[in-house]
Amino acid sequence: MVPDELWERFQRVVPEAPSRPQGGGRRRHDDREVLAAIVFVATSGCTWQQLPKSSFGPSGATAHRRFTEWTKARVWAKLHRLVLNELGSRGDLDWSRCAIDSVNMRALKGELTGPNPVDRGKYGSKIHLITERNGLPLSVGISGANVHDSQALIPLVKGIPPIRSRRGPRRRKPGILHADKGYDYSHLRRWLSQRGIRHRIARKGVETSQRLGRHRWTIERTMAWLAGCRRLHRRYERKAGHFLAFTSRARTLICYRRLTK
Repeated sequence: MVPDELWERFQRVVPEAPSRPQGGGRRRHDDREVLAAIVFVATSGCTWQQLPKSSFGPSGATAHRRFTEWTKARVWAKLHRLVLNELGSRGDLDWSRCAIDSVNMRALKGELTGPNPVDRGKYGSKIHLITERNGLPLSVGISGANVHDSQALIPLVKGIPPIRSRRGPRRRKPGILHADKGYDYSHLRRWLSQRGIRHRIARKGVETSQRLGRHRWTIERTMAWLAGCRRLHRRYERKAGHFLAFTSRARTLICYRRLTK
């Protein structure tokens, strides 16, 4: 569940365990055991109560409590940025063409949910994603299912962290940004042009849908990779931060697999 290389990187971003000046109490479960339990919950899609304690050691309540602590400390975002910096230092990030898209899933209740207009008004959430040319996720965000895709473009582009490059300064702007007709708005084109980002946004009523996937197929593949995290098939977390944490964990593993190749 947790290879040695991934654990070594995780130790660089996880906060230190709180000390007990008075002593006593139960032994704190090892962070690696808890991390393996969290990865199992995210991958299998089981609930915290269904976590097999005999296989991992910590109970579901302990794993969930530690997951909450690490989420508040932004451990998952820091780990993803650490892996991206290593990929950028090796020159494995291709900024020439990036793509933006979103995917819907049902949600029972909680923050950042809304009636899905393409699913008979059932409540759901939406994952917004920007990937580089090879499909590695750079920025991710969540919203209610009734939020239009165009409203997520500016926050996602601003949310790309400054990533190391093989040569020169850190980079955070794509060369060309590809998008479908859902982002066909003049104010978005102007905003991208003002920041020196070339855009290839399909125009409504002008371009056919036959060649829209010529450069955008990589982000569709990334969406399929995210589906490997069964916890993202349907949203069970009421807190938006917890659901975003599972999304960050999934994109970190996608980048980590490319790093170990």
